Amino acid sequence: MANAANIRLIVSDVDGVWTDGRIIYAGEKNEVKEFHVRDGLAVKLAQKSGITVALITSRRSPALERRARELGITELHQGAANKLAETQQVAERLGVTLAEVLYVGDDLPDLAPMTRVAIAAAPADAAPEVLRVASWKLASLGGRGAFRELVERLLRERGQWDAIVEQMTIAGEGQSI
Repeated sequence: MANAANIRLIVSDVDGVWTDGRIIYAGEKNEVKEFHVRDGLAVKLAQKSGITVALITSRRSPALERRARELGITELHQGAANKLAETQQVAERLGVTLAEVLYVGDDLPDLAPMTRVAIAAAPADAAPEVLRVASWKLASLGGRGAFRELVERLLRERGQWDAIVEQMTIAGEGQSI
């Protein structure tokens, strides 16, 4: 079993993980994406814990660019035709090995990176083939707090979660998410 303490990079698919997978068009040029606020807090908590969050998606979306900017995610890779190659390039650029990567995805294009990283995770409603290779099967659905559940589990396994909760309780420290 992979050691959560070694994870330095979370690579996440977007549609089906951060969203429920639906694509909503508002006219000819606009696309609507719905994000869960708890996933945003999870990004901030991961970053605060020294873990980089990277988003890799085969689609392109101005709404996603905005959300990534709001959360301070600089590793946003849209239009990725090969998610394994993109994951390897991001890891290499950050000086991280695949043995230090947690990848979360929900559908067939995510299989290649999921089978090569330390920890592979999938939302509860992921494709059956993806659930088969996931070492962490999340209880949450895509777009319904799956990324938050993932980060919370990671930080709990690293022994960091209780200190984060205590800090939030004592300091009342909030994050703009």
